[in-house]
Amino acid sequence: MKPVTVSIDVAQTPEQVYDFLDVMAHHERFTDHYLTGWRYRGPRRGVGSGATVTAALGGVRTDVTIEVVEAEAPRRIVERNVSAAGRRQARGTYLIDPLPAGGSRVSFTYTWARAPLADRLLAPVVRTTMRRANRTVMRRLATELAHHVRAAGS
Repeated sequence: MKPVTVSIDVAQTPEQVYDFLDVMAHHERFTDHYLTGWRYRGPRRGVGSGATVTAALGGVRTDVTIEVVEAEAPRRIVERNVSAAGRRQARGTYLIDPLPAGGSRVSFTYTWARAPLADRLLAPVVRTTMRRANRTVMRRLATELAHHVRAAGS
């Protein structure tokens, strides 16, 4: 299946964005519209940090295990996602690029390494659903970043 990428421009520096995204527990704050029941494991941040969540998309609920497998401050974080009893395996990659006028462009790409037959048969619908959910994630991330940086500066 083709990957799905969404992006948003934010006022925060790449270092501020990376610092926020590097903490696994922060992800709950901007993904809880479709990822619930967060159960954390491993270190608080960085490679090896992870969680098991319940994903509810397109009327389907499934447990997903998320683990950070690569981290390159302040530019990139890669998560491995496993669900559907191992039949769905994917990578979620955050790229953080500085903008010429200040701030950052945050991009998230979801790439399937393995997908159940139903996902493959309904690929256009699955990709549209993921794109819509992750656009919401990006808008919510921008709001959470603004709150987090403002609170840290207080």
